[in-house]
Amino acid sequence: MNTEPLLEVNNLKTHFHTERGKVTAVNGVSFSMHKGEIIGVVGESGCGKSVMSQSLLRLLDHTDPIAYEGEVIFEQQDLLKLSPAKLRAIRGDEISIIFQDPLTSLNPVYTIGNQIEEVIRLHQNKSRKEARQQAIEILRLTGIPSPEVRVNEYPHQLSGGMQQRAMIAMALSCEPKLLIADEPTTALDVTIQAQILELIVDLNKKLGMGVLFITHDLGVVSEICTSVKVMYLGQIVEDTTTERLFASPLHPYTQGLIKSIPKLAGSRQDKLHVIEGTVPSLSDVPKGCSFSTRCPFADEKCRSQEPPMETAAENHRVKCWHHARINSLGGEAELRGAVSK
Repeated sequence: MNTEPLLEVNNLKTHFHTERGKVTAVNGVSFSMHKGEIIGVVGESGCGKSVMSQSLLRLLDHTDPIAYEGEVIFEQQDLLKLSPAKLRAIRGDEISIIFQDPLTSLNPVYTIGNQIEEVIRLHQNKSRKEARQQAIEILRLTGIPSPEVRVNEYPHQLSGGMQQRAMIAMALSCEPKLLIADEPTTALDVTIQAQILELIVDLNKKLGMGVLFITHDLGVVSEICTSVKVMYLGQIVEDTTTERLFASPLHPYTQGLIKSIPKLAGSRQDKLHVIEGTVPSLSDVPKGCSFSTRCPFADEKCRSQEPPMETAAENHRVKCWHHARINSLGGEAELRGAVSK
């Protein structure tokens, strides 16, 4: 059995230079994934999920000026060090990405078929006729009805669900080894969302591809992901299996996210749990723990010293000074009292 990671990210940092100085949108992210895994990346809007996913393929290179640090190892190649030409050969072929809004990602003046065929002909030695037939088959695989007709239609002629399926078809047209799905179901209604999720899981099993699933929806994560990375202010603050994350979250931020999930049981008058405060500006990152300004358990150590990413249990890493006491005490009220002592 091959135990080599499909993707290995080591201390990835993404810096933007602005009028207010350098800001770091991704700050020291490290993880690995293997073939066939579905890894969830969760967090509030503004936590760096999309910037991290786009940094893996250097899709932000057009932003001037930008700088990357660290390593993104894919099949023994560091993607951060590849030439633009070599990187283009990998994008869309071995690694594909699905964006959140298909209507702004699809070209409005080309048919769906033209856009899928372009990807196929760019990466594979296929004639125009062969590429057209392959485009029809991949549209059929993604569940689009009458693909022979839809292949000749423009994006505006498709519903939102079919536009997203067309984007997925384009991403899968060369059978990539890694699919990055950046909140692919956010703009869809719940029935179409369920179909898209089922499609991604089904293709994951059929093709054996790894999937990096970016989302803020923990309900989706619980359904399809094998493991989860929780991001806050450009850092991974908790990293564990999906089952363990929901059974025993150790970071106060993760606990807050899980408690914020609406529940069917209980009174309709009950207020939803909220995490106090907002994500700080990247130009004003708190000293010490990045979550200390919003954490109900923060003490002076949290506000002055950045916690390391530590192994709390098997397959469970967390970036919190108080994770051991959180694990042993369990209850939030008990923990607040214990930490404040």
